Amino acid sequence: MKKIALMTNYNIPDKLGAAAAVAQKIGDRAEQIMIPINFKERILRNRLHRSNFTYRSLDEIYAEADLVIVIGGDGSMLESARRAAPSGIPVLGINMGRIGYMAELELDELDLLDKVFEGDFVLDERAMLSVEIVSSKGQVKFRAEALNEAVIANGAAARIVDLELSEGGELVNTYRADGLVIATPTGSTAYSLSAGGPIVDPKLSCFCVTPVCPHSLLARPLIFPDTAALTVKNVCVREKVLHLTVDGRSTFEMFHGDYAKITKSDTRAKLLRVKGGGFCTKIRLNKLL
Repeated sequence: MKKIALMTNYNIPDKLGAAAAVAQKIGDRAEQIMIPINFKERILRNRLHRSNFTYRSLDEIYAEADLVIVIGGDGSMLESARRAAPSGIPVLGINMGRIGYMAELELDELDLLDKVFEGDFVLDERAMLSVEIVSSKGQVKFRAEALNEAVIANGAAARIVDLELSEGGELVNTYRADGLVIATPTGSTAYSLSAGGPIVDPKLSCFCVTPVCPHSLLARPLIFPDTAALTVKNVCVREKVLHLTVDGRSTFEMFHGDYAKITKSDTRAKLLRVKGGGFCTKIRLNKLL
């Protein structure tokens, strides 16, 4: 691991201090510790610069790093994992969030970073979604990839909407609900879980489709193989526009007749693991069971 990116919000004092502790633990075992260039002044002002620090753009970091270490919560992990996935760069999380389900280490476990340089780690590959919004005329308006989920809902206003779910061109169901969540196994412990969806082991090859507050006693979560080609069409007449949100960050408009096409992505995210314990251990420690 010659080039290690150290990603966090350096404007937050606790995270700045945590990043300095991680950099000290890495020491000279990395030829470069890559820092986003917009935080250079902050680090220099706090006299935390080290001789192997290099300040780079995000595009350069996610193209050149051998490993990305993320200090933060699951939102930060999602952002980095999604950016690093196209280049096949593994991501190691150090938890400074509330749950930290995706993170591998806590701040009091930095000694385990030694395993990274000893080669004593495994790469946990996670499936991702490929998401497109297609207009009623067949024009692709938007493309993205998601590690957790894609959500189709009304947006800011909590109003019931009408959505049509199909698989491989065959109608599955028409929902009246607050929205639909289409999640990977990784995302099954996020919004999908809150909406009543199942917890799915990330080693399984599937998608979870979970209606949010459905106006029906019969609408239940569905599991599809990850070879499925799902479409969710906006058939809502009352609302002018719905919104598709990817991993809780990026939101895009879906007008009447537009549909979201969701398939398995060719890209896989890589999470670096240095601790023992499997999936059940992780969810038990995070009190998800």
